[in-house]
Amino acid sequence: MAYDVVVIGSGPGGYPAAIRASQLGFKVAIIEKENLGGICLNWGCIPTKALLKSAQVYEYIKHSKDYGINASGTHDFGAVVQRSRGVADKMSKGVQFLMKKNKIDIIAGYAKVKAKGQTEVTAPDGTKQIIESKYIVIATGGRSRELPNLKQDGTKVIGYREAMTLATQPKSMIIVGSGAIGVEFAYVYNSMGTKVTIVEFMPRIVPVEDEDISKELEKQFKKQGVDIMTNASVESVDTTGAGVKALVKKQDGTTITLEADIVLSAVGVVANIENIGLEENGIKTEKGKIIVDKYQQTSVAGIYAIGDCSPGQALAHVASKEGINAAEHMAYLEKKHQHLPDTLDYNNIPGCTYCLPEISSVGYTEKAAKEAGYEIKVGKFPFIASGKAVAGGHTEGFVKVIFDAKYGEFLGCHMIGAGVTDMIAEAVVARKLETTAHEILNAVHPHPTMSEGLKEAVAAAYGEAIDI
Repeated sequence: MAYDVVVIGSGPGGYPAAIRASQLGFKVAIIEKENLGGICLNWGCIPTKALLKSAQVYEYIKHSKDYGINASGTHDFGAVVQRSRGVADKMSKGVQFLMKKNKIDIIAGYAKVKAKGQTEVTAPDGTKQIIESKYIVIATGGRSRELPNLKQDGTKVIGYREAMTLATQPKSMIIVGSGAIGVEFAYVYNSMGTKVTIVEFMPRIVPVEDEDISKELEKQFKKQGVDIMTNASVESVDTTGAGVKALVKKQDGTTITLEADIVLSAVGVVANIENIGLEENGIKTEKGKIIVDKYQQTSVAGIYAIGDCSPGQALAHVASKEGINAAEHMAYLEKKHQHLPDTLDYNNIPGCTYCLPEISSVGYTEKAAKEAGYEIKVGKFPFIASGKAVAGGHTEGFVKVIFDAKYGEFLGCHMIGAGVTDMIAEAVVARKLETTAHEILNAVHPHPTMSEGLKEAVAAAYGEAIDI
């Protein structure tokens, strides 16, 4: 079987790469060992949002009197999980439709780069075949990282996949790691009544975010009843009893034993680069990732790598753009596309965390801007001063913006509050267009909305705030 392009993996990087390549006139096949859509659609981004929505609805019911409504109810944990799986299944079927629409062949099996232009596929029944193509895109994604002292058994010590499909709701849970995965599951399970304790090795939760964001989320989580231990590490776990006993080492060197029904390990992801033919074909790697150039091409011409298995941020939207760029680069080389793709600016990638309150950010944190040598102007707008936030009953959080004092460059934007993941795109586009505070202040924002919080934060940075 021969194709122009073979894509290994159908996640949020793989399937856009395949579709864009098809749009550009290539004959394309996509190889997938599990379900179309990869981790994101089946076990990550999408089903977690369904769980989060169920938790949020349950929160509304519990606090319905705050809105002048007398409602009561209990949740059905099994039905919540079932709804989440239904959403994931629907999205996976959507990718199947897109493959058919774009005339992309789907080959089921485990793929391995056999040689330049050759991919070996082992089908579920064990049979092997060689697929020939001029170009290969490796989009094998990542999986839950395992710590040596926190081995996952899938029952008492689990990763994110098991956390989405537990048969019964645990009464108590220890979550190790407070990145996006950790805090999202903390919100879901805490909202539904599980006693949640977060153990974070770094000095603050969501450690990649601006320090003010970390402080605010910790404050809100503690208000919600989540226990938080920072500067702490899980040294060992004992699963011999009915539940789990975790030995936690604190900053001062002392230890404490925490007991819970289950431990969720949320200490990040690791790339799936083993046994896919990298070493045999001289495809270079570094620090567990496949080395690529600015167009996602590996050290072997004609072979590309995108998404979590390459060095960029392990985010679905990064993978999608990298996949499209790879397809457009191939098309440019084949004179099917008139220009080279616009390469990614990895300092202008939005990050979103979907707990409640939500978090979104782009660009420099305040600390990073100072460390980079900028003189800065900082503006903050608290949602307690937002009419829309007050009316909606979600006044927690704020918008924070950072500008270069000398030239007015929009260095960074950080938000925490209700719905802020839908607001960050304005800052991303503004930074892409090299917008200054002047343009944002003179672009009329709708009232009452949460989005006018960005304009108000910019006004605060320049001493022109109206509503605070």
